[in-house]
Amino acid sequence: MRRRRLAGELRRLRKEAGLTAEAVGERLELDPSWVSRIENGRRRIRPIDLRALLDVYNIHGSAREELLTLAREARQRGWWHTFGDVIPEWFQAFVGLEAEVSELRSYNTELVPGLLQTPDYYRGYIRTDPTASSPEEIDRKIDFRQARQVRLTDSNPLQLWVVMNEAVIRRPVGGRETMQAQLRHLVEMSERPNVTLQVLPFEAGPHPAMDGGFVVLGFQAPDPDVVYLENPVGSLYLEEQKAVDRYNLVFNHLRAKALDPDRTRNLLAQVAEEA
Repeated sequence: MRRRRLAGELRRLRKEAGLTAEAVGERLELDPSWVSRIENGRRRIRPIDLRALLDVYNIHGSAREELLTLAREARQRGWWHTFGDVIPEWFQAFVGLEAEVSELRSYNTELVPGLLQTPDYYRGYIRTDPTASSPEEIDRKIDFRQARQVRLTDSNPLQLWVVMNEAVIRRPVGGRETMQAQLRHLVEMSERPNVTLQVLPFEAGPHPAMDGGFVVLGFQAPDPDVVYLENPVGSLYLEEQKAVDRYNLVFNHLRAKALDPDRTRNLLAQVAEEA
């Protein structure tokens, strides 16, 4: 996230200086594509290169020091890197964004989102994977999930809004007691002021997200929102404003069709009793 913020600042400074990426590359005797990769956050920038860029943009004093500090912070490894032995790199990138986000909105089709999973529910799910991990690796992944979940209860909690397909709460995972405990945990979490849960019932009929789930990572201005799409072997980030607007519109349609939070809470409690 810090690298993304630094990239946005460097792009802004270049434009304010009235320079093109080609002109900057020419002054630094670098390929213009290097400038583009720096500005879209796809490439880390070395301190010596950052200083050269700031010289080109004539940035000095406190503004210069703030950007150099931001660059140093962007190179620091987050807590999630300690779980690199069990978590793929593409998902670590998501957790890095999740750690900085102010609001997260998600639509889930089949699975309780990781931020709301109980350990036994996750264990029951992961054991169905044909490439399932060892018991020790599963325990490590559970520790990782619980570390992520702290964001919901810390002093500056994440604002979480989840719409779940009814299949999420109807499909038993891990046995009767495990599923009951998971549903009751959802009821408990839904009572927190920073967590909003809604179930999209089967009776709602067709809806605009029938082709899959998604997550919208909402950042405080001036950082724009990002849409995150996941599959079993990787992920995709959508940052173009047109795409982000479309997913925000879809999410608004979903929460309009879903049960309101109170009715959702009642349904979760009812399904827990029936499980």
